[in-house]
Amino acid sequence: MTLLLGIDLGTSNIKAVLFDPDTRQIVAVAGEEYPLHKPKSDRAEQNPDDWWEVAARVVRWALAQADRDDVAAIGFSGQMHGTALIGHDGRPVRPAIIWADQRSAEQCRQLVEPIGAEAYTRIAGTLPAAGFMGPTLLWLRQNEPDSLRQARAALFPKDYVRFKMTGDIATDFSDAASSGIFNVQGHSWAANVVAAAEIPEALLPKAYLASKVVGQLQSDAAAKLGLRAGIPVTAGCGDQPAQAVANGLIASGVASLSIGSGGQVFIPVRPPDGELKTDPRCHVFNHAIPDTFFVLSAILSAGLSLRWLRDLLHMSDDDLSFTILNQEASRIAPGADGLIFQPYLYGERTPHMDAYARGSFIGLSYYHTRGHLARAVMEGIAFAMRQAFEVGLSVSEPVNAVIGAGGGMQVLFMRQLVADVVGQPIRMTTMTEHAGVGAAWLAGIGAGVYRDAEDACTRNLAYEASVEPDAKRHAFYNERYEQYKALYPLLREEFHRLSHDPSRV
Repeated sequence: MTLLLGIDLGTSNIKAVLFDPDTRQIVAVAGEEYPLHKPKSDRAEQNPDDWWEVAARVVRWALAQADRDDVAAIGFSGQMHGTALIGHDGRPVRPAIIWADQRSAEQCRQLVEPIGAEAYTRIAGTLPAAGFMGPTLLWLRQNEPDSLRQARAALFPKDYVRFKMTGDIATDFSDAASSGIFNVQGHSWAANVVAAAEIPEALLPKAYLASKVVGQLQSDAAAKLGLRAGIPVTAGCGDQPAQAVANGLIASGVASLSIGSGGQVFIPVRPPDGELKTDPRCHVFNHAIPDTFFVLSAILSAGLSLRWLRDLLHMSDDDLSFTILNQEASRIAPGADGLIFQPYLYGERTPHMDAYARGSFIGLSYYHTRGHLARAVMEGIAFAMRQAFEVGLSVSEPVNAVIGAGGGMQVLFMRQLVADVVGQPIRMTTMTEHAGVGAAWLAGIGAGVYRDAEDACTRNLAYEASVEPDAKRHAFYNERYEQYKALYPLLREEFHRLSHDPSRV
C-alpha cells in the first residue's frame, strides 16, 4: 500500500502529514509557521505565496522523514472563510484577506438587508460574519474594484495551494458554505444573495464533495514537492470538518470542542425530516461527507489569545513559552484571584456576532502575576467555548459524547479546565494531527483506499480515557461563568464607541 498525504493549512502554520493505511500510523509530520499581517487594527492578511512556498518545503521535509515518496493521493484541510484573489496570470492580485479580518462588518449588514435575517439564515445556514468570503468580496467591490476586475477567481486558502499543484480552480462544499453566500441545502452558490450584492458570480469556484478528485499533480509542482506527477488531488475541506472526520464525528450524537488559533464547537447533524434548524448566533454548514451537515459555533481568539499574551510578555517564539505559561497558570487557584479575561481580540462570533467586541481584563490588580494573566486567559477561552457549546446544542440533536480536538486540547491542563467549566467528560482520540489526518483519509476515499468515512474511522480510530470534570471546580465555575456572561452586555456599547473612536487615524 502507498501513503496518503494530508496538507493542513492553518492560520499560523502549515503541516504535511503522511499516513500509512496499512500500519494505520502517521509516518511523518512536518510543519512551518508563516506570518499574519495586520496593516491596520481591523485587518488580517496573509501572502498566498507564503502558503505555497511553505507547503512545498514541509512536504519535502515530511518525505525526507519518511524516506518514502510513494504517495497515492493528496488531500487538504484549511483555515476557513478567507479570500485569495488570483489573476489571469495565476498570481495573487493582492494579499489574502483571512477569517480574522474585521473590515467587512458593514458589508455583512448590507448582504442581509435585502433578504432579511431569517430568510438569509435559512438559505446560507448562517448570517455572514466579517472575514467571510461573501462580505469580503462585497468590501472589495466597494473599496477595491480594480482588484476584482483583475481577478480570475476567488479562492479559499487551501484551494490556492491546490491550484498551484494542479492548475484547477475548485473548492468543496464545506468551504463554500463558510463564505456566507452559499445555499447549503442546494449545494450551490446562493444566486439571489450574490446577485443582490453584485458580486461577480464568475469569480466563485465550482464546489465538490471533499473526497472528490478534482485534479492531478502537475509536473512542475511535483518537482517542487519532491513527488511524481499525476498523483490524484482531492477537493479537501475546511479544517473543522477534516478534524471531525479524524475524530469520528461523522454522525449525530457526538460533538467536538476544538481549541486552535480560534475555538470551535462542531456537532454533526443529519436532520431526519430534511429540515435544518438554524440560529443566527452559529453556523450550519455542509460536512465533508455526503448527506450530512454540521453546526459550528466559533470563537475567534482561543489559542490566538494565549499567543497574544506570550508575545506581549516578550517570551520566546516557541512551544516552551506555552509550556511555561501552562505551568504558571496551573499553580494559580481557579478564578485567578478575581481576574476575568474576555477573549474578543478580533471581535467575536458565537454568541455575540459582533466585529466590534474587544478583549479585556476585568478585575486586574497590582497583586496579579504573569501566572494569573495566563490562568485568566485560559479560563476566558473556556467560558467562551461553553457559551458556544450551549448555542450549538440549541439547534442540534442531543449529544452523548464530547471529543477534545486541536492543539490547545492536547495540553492536559487545558483539557481539564474545559471539562471543569463545561461540566462534561472530554476524551481524545489516540490519533494526533487530526486535521491533516482527516484530509489524508478523505484523499484515501477519493483514491479508493477506503469505501467511505465510516470505513476509515472503523479501521483507524481508538480513544484515550476521558478527562472527568471535578464537581467542586465545576460548581465554582458555574458562578464565575454567570459573571463572565454578564460582562459583554455591560460593555458592548463602550466596545463600539472605542472601535469607532474619531481620534483614531
